[in-house]
Amino acid sequence: MKKILYFSALCLSLIGLNSCEDFLKEEPRSQISVSQFYANAADANSAVNNLYRNGFPSFYNASVYAGTTAMYGGYISGLFDNQYKGQEKIVQDCQNLAVDPVVNNGNMLTLWQNCYIAIGRANNAIKYIPTTPGLAAADANKLMAEAKFFRALNYFHLVKMFGGVPKITDPYESLENLYIEKASVADIYALIVEDLKFAVEQGGLADLPMPKNGYRISKGSASALLADVYLNMSGAPLNGNKYAEAATVAKSLINNSNYALIQNGSTPETSAYNTLRTSDNENEYLYVIEYDPSIANGSARPTFCFPNEAATWGEFTYSICNLAYRPVSQILAVYDKTNDLRAQEKQYFHTKYTFTKGARKGETVTFTDVAPYFWFEPNALYTTNKSEKDQAHYRLAEMYLIAAEAIAQSSGVNAEAAGYLATIQARASMNKTKAEITTALMALSKDEFIKEVWKEKIRELIFENKIWNDITRTKMYPTVKDGVFTFVPLVGATNPWGKTFTEKNLLFPIPNDEMQRNPKLVQNPGY
Repeated sequence: MKKILYFSALCLSLIGLNSCEDFLKEEPRSQISVSQFYANAADANSAVNNLYRNGFPSFYNASVYAGTTAMYGGYISGLFDNQYKGQEKIVQDCQNLAVDPVVNNGNMLTLWQNCYIAIGRANNAIKYIPTTPGLAAADANKLMAEAKFFRALNYFHLVKMFGGVPKITDPYESLENLYIEKASVADIYALIVEDLKFAVEQGGLADLPMPKNGYRISKGSASALLADVYLNMSGAPLNGNKYAEAATVAKSLINNSNYALIQNGSTPETSAYNTLRTSDNENEYLYVIEYDPSIANGSARPTFCFPNEAATWGEFTYSICNLAYRPVSQILAVYDKTNDLRAQEKQYFHTKYTFTKGARKGETVTFTDVAPYFWFEPNALYTTNKSEKDQAHYRLAEMYLIAAEAIAQSSGVNAEAAGYLATIQARASMNKTKAEITTALMALSKDEFIKEVWKEKIRELIFENKIWNDITRTKMYPTVKDGVFTFVPLVGATNPWGKTFTEKNLLFPIPNDEMQRNPKLVQNPGY
């Protein structure tokens, strides 16, 4: 398997101001300028390679106690819990809908800065790659497409979390872009679409699953992001009705024979869901964040499979275990416990563990809470203490669900939309065929069908950190009412911790440090 080598690219910053004009004009002695850095093809490749590890990918770097920053959305939904939330204030504040720009400044600043660091590096690459000496035109185009993909990805993350944000498309080379006011949500989305359309239509990217493309961004990666962008543009707050566009892009991946859903094997151990857990080299993967113990490992993620007392069992190399992203009963109610394969023991979840060594070898212990099995990684847990499983951010399964919702929203419930949803449900069903499921789906109203798609996204993508995004774009909250899993309007809904959502909660606050640094920023409403 080919691995990308991660180099440190140049990151310039404005570190201070001085009234002396001659000083400002003086050539720096300790750093090279950005233009000087892009001296050859190797420099251009190094700059773009850096984007594979910084910015958005860093949101998935895991710590044992706090989980990952990508999990903040799950925490604020109230539908996921963290066993160590007593010492992790950000988790408690999310669950209590009490995130504050001052109290939680550090957490919000990490989200904000990581994105803008990546955007700054992407801006450097986009400006200087076209004029880099010795770089072939085709290679330059691909690198530009990759840089624009990452710029779009980070702006997409920002606009979903914070709403309108400063739109910066030039490198930090002068004082002119030191203080930038917010651009509108529509303007940010316009830039995202422009960047992604270039990557898809003009970038010359390989049309392959990312693992089959040497873990470089492919046309499939950019298309998956674009489909998701169009779906989000169609919902709140923009309500831009891009459903037809989302369907078109998602279908281009579904109908491309280079991409394929993982199929169930003949045993529970070889199910599609255990393959997702164990294998990185699958044609279902469109965009993944790569982990390799020798370069950058997924660190604590395998410890999220067990309660904290597991650290005392003498089984694992990790000194701490933590159910850092435990789904609560309210969200687990979305599964048919009898007939959904994903809900069976040692598929997405587990409730028992059998000891493998020591005096308790062969003994089975039962957990109080349903725990994720999705991240169970034997080699890391028993031997290396380092996760090497890649993190999938876009899979083909999600494209089926985007297409199903987008077609229903734009054209109504038809056989095509029902077939796409039925494909994902049939893979998980233990008692129904795709044809049977399709027939049942065709009998649903438009509203019923769309909500069934939302349920299926929760079931299929429960550990892929998508739920809060779907809640905010639809402004509908998943809950259990009269024993039935359903959706209610988000504003006014109460989460499992007894807190009521308001309009304020749809966005995170801009971090206080950034508000103080940039006087042109206006804080999000309610903070």
